[in-house]
Amino acid sequence: MSCFIVPAAEAVVTTIVTKVIEHNEKKQNEGQLKYGMSISSFSKEGFSKKLKRLNHLLWGGTGLLAFEHLWHGEIQPFFPFVTAASNPVDTAEMLKEMSTVGVSMAVLVTVVWGIMTYVTSLIESRKDELMTGMEAKGVH
Repeated sequence: MSCFIVPAAEAVVTTIVTKVIEHNEKKQNEGQLKYGMSISSFSKEGFSKKLKRLNHLLWGGTGLLAFEHLWHGEIQPFFPFVTAASNPVDTAEMLKEMSTVGVSMAVLVTVVWGIMTYVTSLIESRKDELMTGMEAKGVH
């Protein structure tokens, strides 16, 4: 019924956090460039870009689920927007679905993103080790 609301709420929060982190990273990078650091020292991907991937996963899933619920007539274009909110029995069922299915979907997407991010950081660190080893040997 309304399981998509939970991932949508997480997507809203992570979007705001992403914007704040992007702003802080931009300030930090500008400050480092002022003090003579080269642009090549910023080759690692910032956390804001990684968090943006989570946003894309959450917003994409939310959009697909909202469309599916609209298709089945569970969402309407007028108040109360969700058909289950029109009577107390359906509202209780909707809240149960949000707390079970919605939360589990949001957690699953976040865990998959976390694993993806961890694997990516392992690959980046391995690449850095290889590049450092090649520079020490004088290989370009």
